[in-house]
Amino acid sequence: MEEDCLFCKIGRREIPSELVYEDDDIFAFEDIHPQAPNHVLICPRKHLVMLGDAGAEDAEMLGRLQLVAAKIARERKLIEGYRTVVNNGRGAGQSVFHLHLHLLGGREFRWPPG
Repeated sequence: MEEDCLFCKIGRREIPSELVYEDDDIFAFEDIHPQAPNHVLICPRKHLVMLGDAGAEDAEMLGRLQLVAAKIARERKLIEGYRTVVNNGRGAGQSVFHLHLHLLGGREFRWPPG
């Protein structure tokens, strides 16, 4: 984990957050600026700036991010559907440079996004 990274600090519990899931490799917390009734950020403890920085050795962790999202969605009974999103880089809307997956649910979504 990086010393000055906001999400690394949340993962180390140095900054308060509403954690909804954690294990040795992943932690998840409520977004402080939710874009849907359910908006959870799911992060690896390993500091990667963005998805484009992940390598083959990160494949299992990347898959687990999605599985954690599905678990949280089931717990929240998001039976009408939910969306998972990874913003990769400033041009895609990434504002915190620690890889994270957005779980959004509880409202209707449009296609295409953005």
